[in-house]
Amino acid sequence: MADPAELTEERRFTYADYKGWDLAEGERYELIYGAAYAMSAPSLYHQAILMELGRQFANYLYGKPCKVYPAPLDVRLFYQEDGQDDTVVQPDLAVICDEKKRGKEGCRGAPDLVAEILSPSNTAIEMARKFELYRKAGVREYWIVNPEPKALITHRFHGSAITTHSYGSADTVPVDILPGLAIGLEPVFAE
Repeated sequence: MADPAELTEERRFTYADYKGWDLAEGERYELIYGAAYAMSAPSLYHQAILMELGRQFANYLYGKPCKVYPAPLDVRLFYQEDGQDDTVVQPDLAVICDEKKRGKEGCRGAPDLVAEILSPSNTAIEMARKFELYRKAGVREYWIVNPEPKALITHRFHGSAITTHSYGSADTVPVDILPGLAIGLEPVFAE
């Protein structure tokens, strides 16, 4: 088992390595193309946003084939059965419609929708690295939730085309992958 002190960007890891790490309770990492990135604990406001987003998705999806999952959830974007895949992320919220992608250990492949809630420690990662990562993996819809200034950006990937929309705290956001669902942002950003 690896010592978390050895988990640096210079070393490359696989999902099999990741599962063998001896981490302290609450300690979390993501792997992006084999590089390990530590994740800090979210704020209370971050968690309140996550809960409200999750509630609205869960209420709509009740009894339907798609399911919504909050973090922490291992999402193996480029799943390989032998554990040699090198990308494991933990998005704040994932909607998974393909039942075959729901494994005991988490998501095996790209979720249909991913939402990331920004914080001071993760803004650069979510905005730059993960945008291209999720697009390449086949995520159909990627949401970036910004608690300050209470805004949301959606990216919808349609083959090589990308549609981007921005929303404010008083808006309602249509969910492209779930026709009929619109998320009200006022309760999402309520403090």
